[in-house]
Amino acid sequence: MAKVRYRNLTSYKYQVMHDYTIQIDLKPFKRVRPKVARFLFLSPHGVLTIKKNYAWDGPSGPTVDTKDFIRGSLVHDALYQLMRENVLDYKVHRQRADEILRELCLEDGMCKFRAWYVYQAVHLFAEGGAHPKKEQETKKISAP
Repeated sequence: MAKVRYRNLTSYKYQVMHDYTIQIDLKPFKRVRPKVARFLFLSPHGVLTIKKNYAWDGPSGPTVDTKDFIRGSLVHDALYQLMRENVLDYKVHRQRADEILRELCLEDGMCKFRAWYVYQAVHLFAEGGAHPKKEQETKKISAP
C-alpha cells in the first residue's frame, strides 16, 4: 500500500507532496477539464491520479485529523471535486465515493465504529459538496 505524503497549509490544511495514484471502481462520464487536470486525473479505467501540490482540507466536521483518516479524506475530497466539476455524475457516484472513504479509512487502521460514523456523517451532511458548480462569469479588466 502506497503512503500519502503531505504537508500542512494555511488556506487548506494539507498539500500532496508527490503524485498519488489509486485504482477505484468509478469511471468518468466526461473528460477532465484542463484547469482541473492540473491537479486531478481520472482515467476511463478508474485510475485516479492526485497530482503533486493538490491541496485539500482534510477530514471535515466535528472530527480529529488522524493518520487513519488522511488518505480517505484526500481521495474523497478529490472525488467530490470531480463531481463538482461534472467529471463524475454526483447522482450516480456520490454514494460510492462515500463508501470508498470508509474503505480507505478501514484499510488504514481506523476502527469499524469510527469508519461507520464517518460514512454516516458524509453521507448525511456532505451532499452539497458534491453538487456541480455553475461556471461563474468573470469580468475582463484591462490596465493601461
